[in-house]
Amino acid sequence: MSFRKVTEEDSIYDDLENLSTIELINSIHEEDKKICSSVQKVLPLISKLVDKLVSKLSTGGRLFYIGAGTSGRLGVLDATECPPTFGTPEWKVTGIIAGGTKALYQSIEHAEDSSTQAWKELCNKQVNKKDFVIGIAASGTTPYVVEGIKLCNKHDILTGCICCNYNTPLARFSKFPIEVVVGPEFITGSTRMKAGTAQKMILNMITTSAMVKLGHIKGNKMIDMQTNNDKLKKRAVRIIGKILNISDEKALELFKRYGSIRNVIENQKAK
Repeated sequence: MSFRKVTEEDSIYDDLENLSTIELINSIHEEDKKICSSVQKVLPLISKLVDKLVSKLSTGGRLFYIGAGTSGRLGVLDATECPPTFGTPEWKVTGIIAGGTKALYQSIEHAEDSSTQAWKELCNKQVNKKDFVIGIAASGTTPYVVEGIKLCNKHDILTGCICCNYNTPLARFSKFPIEVVVGPEFITGSTRMKAGTAQKMILNMITTSAMVKLGHIKGNKMIDMQTNNDKLKKRAVRIIGKILNISDEKALELFKRYGSIRNVIENQKAK
């Protein structure tokens, strides 16, 4: 199959302005139902990427996401949530978006046309062969992402991608490509919808699976999560209580003494 830009194909719906609110909502929901089956088709590819990513992260490497627009924002979101959820240092997973921090809050569409800026941003982070770089682009053609991945390959840096078309340039240049094709959008070309949701689902799978395999989860509990507010401290106490099968009062006492869930568990095991 040759390159096919499904993300730009006409929506199967029309005359949207004449639909009632419930008709709009139902129609959007019908399209959203298709996302899970599309993601299911690429689960083996996600698994291969995760296994290779874990080998990099476990030997001192880092994960970088590069993307533009919605795709870039999703990468930054996933990276930002790793430290509070898994207790990783901020440098372990980094999201880089075309146009920089300003692009998180407003559209800077021309930034995605740069063929050099992604590599410059990666070089500013001293990217190297120990790291893993994943390009995120619904179209699979975004110059910022495609050229960034190509330059990573040139410098022997492992690469992957998440895109939503068939046989894209981005997938062709990525060592671990994931092409999750969800079909035309409800609003033609609006890839913040199904494509964005599919990308978010896959990002969740990648970092969650990797962090489980790296030992940041015990059973189903976040033993390295940050506890920077009252809600999270109470959650930490509950987790300690569940894991050690002790009362909340005893769990709170241990948490205050050792300062983190992991420290409590390791100290109790050592006794």
